[in-house]
Amino acid sequence: MLEYNLPRYLPSAEELPDSDETPVDNELQELIPGLLKAILLILWSERMDWLFAIDMGIYYHPDKPPIVPDGFLSLGVERFYDEELRPSYVLWDENVVPIFVLEVVSQNYRKEYTSKLAEYEALGVLYYVIYSSRRRRKPHLEVHKLVNGKYELQEVNPVWLPEIGLGIGCERGNYCGVTREWMYWYDEQGQRYLTPAEQVKQETQRAQQEAQRAQQAELRVQQLTEQLRALGIDPDNLG
Repeated sequence: MLEYNLPRYLPSAEELPDSDETPVDNELQELIPGLLKAILLILWSERMDWLFAIDMGIYYHPDKPPIVPDGFLSLGVERFYDEELRPSYVLWDENVVPIFVLEVVSQNYRKEYTSKLAEYEALGVLYYVIYSSRRRRKPHLEVHKLVNGKYELQEVNPVWLPEIGLGIGCERGNYCGVTREWMYWYDEQGQRYLTPAEQVKQETQRAQQEAQRAQQAELRVQQLTEQLRALGIDPDNLG
C-alpha cells in the first residue's frame, strides 16, 4: 500500500484527465478488457461495490502523471457516483488500490514486463496481468501476484484469484465475430463463464427446447384424446 505524503489541498477526479490521451495501437487493447467487463456486468449485476475501468487514469499523486492500464478492477468502491460516472480514478478519494490490473501488449512494447511491473508492485496492486498473443516461447498470459511486497508469477491457466472469487485465463473462442484466443473469467472448477452473446444463445436454445417439449406434450394429449374417442369414450366427461 502507498504511504501518502501529499499536499493538503488535492484536486478531485472531475479536475483530472481521464486517461493519458494516448490512442491505442491495437484494437485488442479495448476488446479484451471490454469482454472481461461485459462478463462481470452479468455475473455481478446485483452488486454495487465494484468498478472495472478501461483506459482510465489512476492518480496516485497530484503532481505526477497517472498510470493508465488497459483495464483494472477495484472492489469495495461505489459502482458509480452519479449519472456522469467517473472521469478518472483518484486514490486519495477512493482510498482503495485496484486489486487487479490488466495490460495488453501491442505492436509497440510499452515496458509491460519491466517498469510497469515495478510501478504496479510499488502501488500495491495484488494481481498484475499481462497478455501478449505475439509471444512464441513463453505463455501468452502472465498473472503476477503480490506476495510480501514482490510479484510472483502464477504458472497455471486459468489462475484462481480467491480474493476476487474468480479465475482468469485464456482460450480460443468467438467475440464480436472474431474467432481467436480471448481472456475470460472462470469459476473455481476451471469452467469459464459465458460471454453475453453465448448466454443469450444458451437462453434462446433453452426457451426453444421448452417450447418444443410443450408442443410435444400438447400433441400427446391430442393423440390420447383421439384414441379415447375411437374407443367410444368422451374425454370431456371423464370424472
